[in-house]
Parts: sequence; structure tokens; C-alpha cells
Amino acid sequence: MYFLDGSLARQIVNRTMKIIGHNINVMNNHGVILGSGESHRIGAIHEGALLAISQKRTVEISTHSTGTLQGVKPGINLPLHYKGKVIGVIGITGEPEKLRSYGELLKMTAEIIVEQANTLEQAQWQYRQKEELIIELIKSEGAFTSHQRNWASQLNIDLDAPRVVAIIQVQADEEETTANSMLKQVMHLLENPSRGNLVAMASMTELVILKPAFLDGKTWDPNLESERIDQLLIRLPKELNSRLKISLGHFFSNPEEINRSYQTALETLAIGQQLHPEQSKYLYEDYSLQVLLSALKDSWRGKELLCPYQALLSADKNGQLVKTLTAYLQHFGDLQQCANVLFIHRNTLRYRLDKIQQITGANINQLDGLLQLYIGQVMLKQT
Repeated sequence: MYFLDGSLARQIVNRTMKIIGHNINVMNNHGVILGSGESHRIGAIHEGALLAISQKRTVEISTHSTGTLQGVKPGINLPLHYKGKVIGVIGITGEPEKLRSYGELLKMTAEIIVEQANTLEQAQWQYRQKEELIIELIKSEGAFTSHQRNWASQLNIDLDAPRVVAIIQVQADEEETTANSMLKQVMHLLENPSRGNLVAMASMTELVILKPAFLDGKTWDPNLESERIDQLLIRLPKELNSRLKISLGHFFSNPEEINRSYQTALETLAIGQQLHPEQSKYLYEDYSLQVLLSALKDSWRGKELLCPYQALLSADKNGQLVKTLTAYLQHFGDLQQCANVLFIHRNTLRYRLDKIQQITGANINQLDGLLQLYIGQVMLKQT
């Protein structure tokens, strides 16, 4: 991959003309002047450059020989090389005998500028390609395609390495330019030092990280991941730390299920912010049931599961029965402990539990009935 365009030509002209007090022309490999201290010449064909390109040598043009070539002035024209190929010509305007000592210096300077620009362009291209691949992987389902595997191979990415998805999000009330700047700071911390993270900016306010799943090199340990997130939060500036939300998805042993890990991270973030907006870190393991049930919320199955608990909410005007059910669930049906925490007599507790059964139609003395009320309570917390 190599290039020499107008922008790069102008950069070469501006930097090299500071070295010597002569006009500089930069031509592409077709002899077209792309950059020049004499701007009116840009776009013209330079026959001296064509000669230097075709013969692959330095071409000197004296005052006497200018009449035989079009679009030229006295000077020296030196071929520019990049990775063994002639990509253009740099020309110095003036009498050749006075300019020979400058020629190789200017040629070397121009070639360094070209190499630096192309190296930067290559790095930026690879980064854009990596981001596009990450976004495609988290949004596609099923086995990796041959296209994705070839794409990853070109970027030296092992798709079969075990990974888990984390999401970092800037609060929505931030201005986009500020949010973007904040995420770039976080991205720098995630990539320096490199720990094998694959990072992509999914939007102006969201980073997606495909993290190596085995921090100890052997097994998935969400506790270690949680500690690593805490370390990242400590490294962040205070003003940045307070504005970020981080979620960690579920680890799936099949690398081709990385999109599911992303979905669990996304749902964990949404549910975590809803239930505990004051927190900065949300782990799938802490919200797994809510995440798993979230897919049922809008289906007929979910609506059926919700019916008994919704009936209780509608009938319980002062919230007393809902509070009683919550305590009953938290104490696993232990009547005495439940009565103690509610500061009521056991007979009062039995009366309330009977009323709950009448309203909901669920038998709370059986696991199925109790479980349905519990699931309904969990699902409604997400709405």
C-alpha cells in the first residue's frame, strides 16, 4: 500500500522549501505536478519528471535545455521511491550546478515524509478494519464466515481465542464531543499496556471490548474480571470515573457465540442502570436472572408469567401484601423469620398469605406457584 496525493505533496513542498531557498515541485508517477511553491503550476504535466520516471534516474535541466521540454524550468528532478517503486518525482527549480549538493538531501527528506505518512495511513486503515470486524462479530449470529476468518487473519486476530464482551458507556446527558474525548482516554488505557483487548467505538458514547476470557490463562473467573474492572476505574481520572458505566457480559465457551456475550453485556447494562443507577459497574452474574427473563417480557409467555403478580399489584392499594410477599420470598418461606422482620404475629402473616393466594390464584405452598410470583416480581422490576 503506497500513495502520493496532493495533500502529501503540499506537505513535502512546505517542509523542504524551509530547508533551501528554492522552489520545490512534487510530481506523481504520471508527471502531474501535485504540489509546488508556484501554485499556478499545480495540475500541469512536467516533462522533466516524466523523463526521470521513465529512465529511473536524476534528470538535470539547464537553461539551454528548457526549450526542448514542456512545462519545465531549469532544475534537478529526482525520482522518489517507496518500497522499491518509483511513486513520483521531487524537482528543485534553479541552475543544476548550484543545486546538486541539495538534491539527495531533499530526496531523502521527501521519502521519509512519504514513509511516515504511509505508515500512519496503514496503521489507521488497520484500526478501522479492526473496528469494523468487531462490530460485525457482535452483531452477526451463527458460525464465523470464511470472509470473517480471512479478514481476522489479515489483522492477526485469532477468532478462536476465548473472549467475553464488556461495554463502557458515557452517560447520555454528555455532549457528544465530550463523550467521544472521554472514550478515547479510556481506549488508550485499555490498549496501553496491551492485554489482548479488541476495542471498538460502537457509537459516540459507547465502547465495546472483546476481552481475553482467561486472565489466569486457564479458566473463566468473573471475580478476577471484576477486580480488573475495579483496577481500570481506579486508573481513570475522577471526573471521568463518575461519568462512565461498565458492564461485563456472560462468557460463552464457544467463541462463535461472542455476539451472545455482547447481548448479555448490553442487557446487563440496561437492567443494572435501571435497578442501581448509582453504581458504575454491572456484572452479568449479578443480574443473570433478570437478563434471562428480559427476552420473555414482550412475549405471550412473559405476559402469562406476569398475570398473578400484576393482579396482586392491582389489588394491593397500600403495598402491604407486596411487602409481605417480598419478605416471604427473602426468607424462603420461613414463617417465623418473615413475621419477625415484618413485626407482625404469625396469624397475621398467615392471613396475608391466604389473601395473596386468593388474589393471585397461585399456591404459595408449592414451588410452582411461589416461583411464578417471584418471576413476575423480577420481571416487573425491569419495566
